[in-house]
Amino acid sequence: MSSIELQESSSEPSSPAVMANQKKSSSVFSQLSLMKQDLTGFLVYAIICAVLGMFQFGFNTGVINAPQDLIKSFIADIWKDRYEKDIDGSKLDFLWSVAVSIFAIGGMIGGFSGGFVANHFGRRGGLLMNNVLGVIGGCLLGFAKSAFSYEMLIFGRFLIGVNCGLNTSLAPMYISEISPLNLRGGLGVVNQLAVTIGLLLSQILGIEQILGTASGWPILLGLALCPAVIQLVLLPMCPESPRYLLILRNREDDARKALTRLRNSLDVEDDLQEMRKEERIHSQEPEVSMMKLITSKSLRMPLIISVIMQLSQQLSGINAVFYYSVGFFESAGLSALAARGATIGVGAEMVIMTIVSIPLMESAGRRTLHLFGLGGMFIFSLFITVSLLLRATMEWASYLSVICTLCFVVFFAVGPGSIPWMITAELFSTGPRPAAMSIAVLINWLANFAVGISVPPLQRLLEDYTFVPFTVLLGGFWVFTYMFVPETRGKTFEEISRLFRRDEPKTRFVSEFIFIKSPGLLMVMLTEISHALKYL
Repeated sequence: MSSIELQESSSEPSSPAVMANQKKSSSVFSQLSLMKQDLTGFLVYAIICAVLGMFQFGFNTGVINAPQDLIKSFIADIWKDRYEKDIDGSKLDFLWSVAVSIFAIGGMIGGFSGGFVANHFGRRGGLLMNNVLGVIGGCLLGFAKSAFSYEMLIFGRFLIGVNCGLNTSLAPMYISEISPLNLRGGLGVVNQLAVTIGLLLSQILGIEQILGTASGWPILLGLALCPAVIQLVLLPMCPESPRYLLILRNREDDARKALTRLRNSLDVEDDLQEMRKEERIHSQEPEVSMMKLITSKSLRMPLIISVIMQLSQQLSGINAVFYYSVGFFESAGLSALAARGATIGVGAEMVIMTIVSIPLMESAGRRTLHLFGLGGMFIFSLFITVSLLLRATMEWASYLSVICTLCFVVFFAVGPGSIPWMITAELFSTGPRPAAMSIAVLINWLANFAVGISVPPLQRLLEDYTFVPFTVLLGGFWVFTYMFVPETRGKTFEEISRLFRRDEPKTRFVSEFIFIKSPGLLMVMLTEISHALKYL
């Protein structure tokens, strides 16, 4: 070929195949760039501000337990002053149960409202508005004793419940949308870390030597005011979610400014390019309401996965462990004071293991860690039942129940404790994400409420076999996760959404669940656990 022919050939436009390869190469380089982003100081600041809402959730979940007798006495005193007679024991138990459970009812309402609030006011805007409920609820709780009104106490718990329900929907969504692709998993664990720190702090402050006294419990409950006020002061300096600004509000300049601050770099084109891909998909989709989300074929499977993941957290038996850990420790020979101290130790263990799981989230992956956690909980729930059965005849079995309880908590913290909060935000694109978060969080709170009211009668009915239903559920959750939950590590939101666009029959789950043999299931479970152990 002559030099003229070579020149003419090189000047011809590229073939479609070459252009496709160039486009693919550009996409690969963009993906690699997204996978190498660093954690910046301002991003850390924004995440800390956001997870104050999850801290609020953890604190108010545990704060009511320590002063139980003191609050019951407070309600009884009010009743006697009003009606000039002692309150009946059943009425006192009813009012106490209302004060406790109305927090979960408020949480259901708040969680279900999260999608509407996120779409209409923004992720950051919704968090800011939500703090008004936190401030009012904290004030009602703090001044209920001074006002001599248990109605204030109950209504304050309800408002704080709504506040926490919105927080559990908005905070994970905001953190997921501002986090770089390569750090999304580890930063998502910070949601659960804030919850465990809140739980631990409420346990520590609730002991008799600090605020667990007749004069101190109103201050203890009123501390719910603090996270709301702090977030109101700090969060306005954080940007709105760039995905919300670009995809839902079409404000690319504002999204670019937000990314520049979060990434501490002017080079944010790769992030914007990834968001534009998601925007193109979003523009082709109709607006996704709750009903459309439920009835959509393409979104049905990720929604089912999100719901099952939330149920795997709340129906795992972890709440039963928290409720009865004091009894376990007392049966092992510890004094009442030492048993409460050991329960605080369980809370500290949750915090430590959640921190340990942060780097594992990107190295091992969400799916592997969730299988690892569920598998470990399944095994140790069996051991807990065995130890309870042997406790009456063998003294060492009481100590075995303590060890099994601690191990059960370890496996919960590594997987089911944190992953359900983040995976719903990862399975959906920006359009359907708020509606999906609302449904998932509603299910989480509903299951939390159901466990709270069912565990006491379940314990009376089954006695030492109380953990058997949770063991069965854990096995079912493990099978579902193994068969249907995809690995989301290192994938963009658009890539994850693409996994579910294929119209595959879903009946395979039922048939494989029925015909799988339990020995084979156990072997696969142990194989997955051993595979995950190399990351620890």
